[in-house]
Parts: sequence; structure tokens; C-alpha cells
Amino acid sequence: MKILVCVKQIQDPEIAPGLFKVDEASNSVVAVPGIAQVISPYDEQAIEAALRIKEKTPEAKVVVITLGAASARDVLKHGLSMGADEAVLVEGPKNGSADGFVTASVLSEAIKKLAPFDLILTGRQSADLDAGVVACGLAELLGIPSVNFAKSVDVSDGNVVVDRVLDNGFEKIQVQLPALVTVSNEMGPARKPNLRETMKASRKPMQSWPQNDVNKDAGASQELIRLYVPIKEKHCEIIGGTSAGETAQMLVRKLRDGRLI
Repeated sequence: MKILVCVKQIQDPEIAPGLFKVDEASNSVVAVPGIAQVISPYDEQAIEAALRIKEKTPEAKVVVITLGAASARDVLKHGLSMGADEAVLVEGPKNGSADGFVTASVLSEAIKKLAPFDLILTGRQSADLDAGVVACGLAELLGIPSVNFAKSVDVSDGNVVVDRVLDNGFEKIQVQLPALVTVSNEMGPARKPNLRETMKASRKPMQSWPQNDVNKDAGASQELIRLYVPIKEKHCEIIGGTSAGETAQMLVRKLRDGRLI
């Protein structure tokens, strides 16, 4: 059994808001000096889901794959340190500069080079853009079924059984492999790399493929017009009155004039 886990390198979502910078001239997020980029937390839980399956199926192989700059090797090494067996870096633009369709297109071609495969796992969405469209696009391009928002994933008799999260409960779904599943935070915390796996990680295979060798035709499918931090303005007006009743009447009049009631 081969399990592929798609991951993404992002700005640390735990950094202080004051350190988050946007360059409106280039429509890009500015890397903060001294702040390391990390694996998207949802993707880390996807690796955890793959490793739980591997524990039950020792012959399973877990491969982590990402599209990004050379620095994205760090998130692949993290996945290997958690217990994954192999890693693949598709070297393209800095992760996040490609739109969802381009990312899905490039990853789908890379995954075809890794075929045959049984299961693809991803995070429910990236923790930076929060779009949540790449996984569904990937399944569509590969022509395989997909199940979203999984809190548990099990494989049995050529099928994947998923407990998925709903607004008002949970739902159990079974689909035939190969399939794609997105993993939600209800999966629970991911394991931390231990010393043994960290030492083994440097000896595990890591391939690097230029994006043009994987998919030469993946061009931008959308135009980012503006990326900016919204300006929040607050206005305060003191409503006077000689009594509580008069103040209440003036407040109601203001709300009606503003069509708020």
C-alpha cells in the first residue's frame, strides 16, 4: 500500500499579528526575518493519519510531497522525522504564490509519476490562505473519489472508511481505493518527531523535481488584484440626556435613522 500525503510550507500561524507583514506592491506576504516557516498544522495531522494506518499495515509506505521553493525541504524533513518513508519536492514558486488550480495541476502530474498509489491524504485546508480547494481539485484531476473533513481514517479490504465531521455530528463513509481524504483538526494532535526517527530521516530518500519537468503547461488561472491588511476604524458617539428615559429615546432614534432596527 502506498499513501501519499500532500503538505505545504507556510508562515508560522502562531506569530504575533504585529510581525505579520504584507507587501501591497507585490501582492505578497513578507517573510519575517528570524521567524521560521513551518508545515501547515492540518497537513501535519494528515501525516499523523497516514502513520496510524501504517501502524496497522506495516507494509504500507508513506510518501510526503510538496510544491514550493527549496526551503520547503524543511517541512519534508519534518514529515520524515515523524515517520514517513520518502519525500518528494516539486520545486516551483514560493509556496502560496501559485493559485489553487495551478497547485492542484502540478501536484496531480507529480502524483501520476508516483503511481500506482492507494490513498492520498491532505489537510482540510492550508492554515494561511484557508481556501480548501486544492484537495478537491486534485481528486477531480486524478479522477478519484474524495471525502472531506475526516476525524478518523481506516483502510480495509480495498476500501477507505472515514468518519467525517458535520455541522451537527459525524458521518461514516466508505469509498473504494484509490481515493483522497482531507483530514480535519478533530483527528487530534499529531505526534512529535522522536530522536530515532529524526536520525533516520537524513538517510531516507528525498527526490527533487523541477516544476517544468512535472507540468510545463500550468499557468496562472486567476489574477490576484490586491492583497492587503484591512484598516479597522471605530467611531464613538456619546448620547446625552437629562434622564435614562430620554437617553434611551435618543438611542432608539439614532438606531432607526441608521436603519439598524
